[in-house]
Amino acid sequence: MDSIGILPKFRGILCHDHWKPYYKCDCTHALYDVHHLRELTGVWEEDKQQWAKDTISLSEGINRAVKDAGGLLEISEAEKYRQRYRLILKNAEAECPAPDETNRKGKRGRMKRTKARNLLERLIECEDDVFRFMDNKIVPFTNNLGENDIRMTKVQQKISGCFRSLDGAKIFCRIRSYLSTCRKQGVSSCLALKTLFRGELPDFVCS
Repeated sequence: MDSIGILPKFRGILCHDHWKPYYKCDCTHALYDVHHLRELTGVWEEDKQQWAKDTISLSEGINRAVKDAGGLLEISEAEKYRQRYRLILKNAEAECPAPDETNRKGKRGRMKRTKARNLLERLIECEDDVFRFMDNKIVPFTNNLGENDIRMTKVQQKISGCFRSLDGAKIFCRIRSYLSTCRKQGVSSCLALKTLFRGELPDFVCS
């Protein structure tokens, strides 16, 4: 991440899936809540922990409220949701307690947690990042655009295993980046390629 030279200089809002190295970046963080929904669904389906189901319902309700409000909630309304969120997670402590370290012997470091407990602690500790999408219009609830952008790279990896050369990887990424940008600007891939082969650029580049 450092050698590419982007994230070390980034000072905007970094939206991610809570991969710990991202938190070394000196910027504002936002967590993709769709990832939390997947983890919470797993906790509910596997362990039948009610707090997970309640958090799913609350998160989906907040997402609908944000959309209905045009992408941003009033401070008072956002605080009401935060209070409900905190109450659910407070009650979760009884259903999903931390490991008992009172009789621990001979081991250093943090005791191993269950997946459910790790998720609960992350949701408590990173509340502001979890709800960044409520407070800022440009922060999305999901990262579908990001996942779509890397999907073809993953498909290529599954088919070929790797790139034969660094130059080939760079060419692939440049082509995919061009097509992805055009698609986001309403230009189809077919038209984008036709324009390129004519030695021209799409209108949005020139405007």
